[in-house]
Amino acid sequence: MNTLRRLWRGDLPLSQAFWNWAVIGAIAVNGLTSILFLILIMNDYIVAAFIVGYALSVPYNVVVTVGVWRSAGRYAGDRRWADLARIVTVSAMTILSLT
Repeated sequence: MNTLRRLWRGDLPLSQAFWNWAVIGAIAVNGLTSILFLILIMNDYIVAAFIVGYALSVPYNVVVTVGVWRSAGRYAGDRRWADLARIVTVSAMTILSLT
């Protein structure tokens, strides 16, 4: 839980926030919730499907987006990498949240 707080505050290094949370974590969380969503829909558990599909993945995507954004603001390296991390994360998390 401490790492999640550090992510939210932007205290993690940008590389860790982006690669561990926005790339690997997003693939795992959104992939799992998508599979569970489909299984629940096929078994006529409509409400449960939407809870699993959106109530779990969207908050994760919001926390990761805020965390990467804040970590990028503290990044001491080339600003282009920080800006690129922000653009990619916002774009990907928006797409993953809407689909």
